[in-house]
Amino acid sequence: MNETRVFKSADFFQEVDGEPIRSVVTESADTVVVAWYVKPNQEIAPHMHPRGQDTWTILRGRGKYYLDQSGTTTTIAAGDIVIAPTGCVHGVLNDGEEPLVFISTVSPANAGYQSVQRNE
Repeated sequence: MNETRVFKSADFFQEVDGEPIRSVVTESADTVVVAWYVKPNQEIAPHMHPRGQDTWTILRGRGKYYLDQSGTTTTIAAGDIVIAPTGCVHGVLNDGEEPLVFISTVSPANAGYQSVQRNE
């Protein structure tokens, strides 16, 4: 067995203009691990995973984390672990002055993705 088991997260963070890029670190049937680099004023739009959970480990920065379809938010910051159980709306707006950098773990890999329109 020659599978990579140690990854350098910095190799996956991509700073881009426009919308943040989802950089897959590793993927199996059980889970997908994704690196996110969200510049100030960038957003990961509200969405949900209808068949799985999304767990974020915040490494750097801060943002307004969406809790529901009506646009309710709470502040998340470096050091937080944020869990969106199956079917729960989530997303984030980087309202800080530095990049929001985090690792997302979606489980299972076929959790699906569904965009959510805000009812603000």
